[in-house]
Amino acid sequence: MRFAVHRFLVFVCAFSGATMLAPAENRSTAAFTFREVKYFHRWLQDEQHEFTPAKQEDLEHWSDMITINGYPGVKEGEALAEAANTVLGNYQNHGGKILNTRSVPRTKEQPAEHFISVLFSRPDFAEAAFARFKLVDGKGHSFVYSHRIYGKNATQEMNGWLAKTGTDIENALMKWDAPAEATSVR
Repeated sequence: MRFAVHRFLVFVCAFSGATMLAPAENRSTAAFTFREVKYFHRWLQDEQHEFTPAKQEDLEHWSDMITINGYPGVKEGEALAEAANTVLGNYQNHGGKILNTRSVPRTKEQPAEHFISVLFSRPDFAEAAFARFKLVDGKGHSFVYSHRIYGKNATQEMNGWLAKTGTDIENALMKWDAPAEATSVR
């Protein structure tokens, strides 16, 4: 099955399970920039959008991806925490090694947010995913930055990459404000 591994990992990110992904329109302009890298819209299905940098169009073999999931039924903080906990359970149920979780308490100005980082080790690749859960314009979203390394030593290489880069990725994701267009791309 084409994209089988990709769909498996999409499943663990999705709140209500995986669905078949449809190709996004061919877009020649970047949807947004994250950590000084431009990302282009590649795939979508319902409330799920996937973005990769230039020259990473092949969703069977990419290195960096941002997935934005919208949760239309999530409109307040408690439901957002439930969505984050559901994804955390999916990660654990699919063999993910949880690296970090944290919540940012709500303030008068901002609702609570949640963060999960996880490592998936597979025979031919390792993937680290960093997921931020946030209410945007009264609707729940997750913003997931994923990084993959391929090969027989992928997990060992990923551990080194995480030690060097993981904290920077977490901090950048927690500070990043995705442009409104990225949460409503169709």
